[in-house]
Amino acid sequence: MPELVNTLLIVAVIALVVVRQFSAQKITGDQRWWFLPGVLLLVAARNGAVLDPHHGTLSVLLLAAGLVVGLVTGAGWGWTARMWQGPDGLVWSSGTKATVWVWSAGLALRASLAGAAVLAGVHQSAAPLLMSLAAMLFARGGVLASRARSIRAGEGTQDAEDSGGGPAYAALAQRKERV
Repeated sequence: MPELVNTLLIVAVIALVVVRQFSAQKITGDQRWWFLPGVLLLVAARNGAVLDPHHGTLSVLLLAAGLVVGLVTGAGWGWTARMWQGPDGLVWSSGTKATVWVWSAGLALRASLAGAAVLAGVHQSAAPLLMSLAAMLFARGGVLASRARSIRAGEGTQDAEDSGGGPAYAALAQRKERV
């Protein structure tokens, strides 16, 4: 039963992340961007079946590779996001076409790791996938928080076409008001 719960948690988090990545999101100044990744890590660690006891070394290598894939995908996601500062001083972020490519590459690499585990006979629970997802969200949050700080500090905008608001910000603000 815990595997089913973990699988449902993974599907729910991925659905939430995919839906939210292409809608504009306000990047707040709070320091809670690490909270969801932390919860995912705790859930994965609670599972206890992170490594296959019969394939210890290979299991550790696959876990490490999954974490690296998660960190790189998350950092790429954060760097490919369009960011701008609205006229009210708030910083906004939205995914781009490049973000789709980063997600696709990360998904392909993660699937390749799962396939390698199956071919090698390494049993993997949902825990390594949860940990990889946590690493991805942690890296994305860190990159976006850093970029938002530099925009607020006036070190230039991160995306010239949307900086200062303009039509994209106005349409976004109207859509947010309706919600």
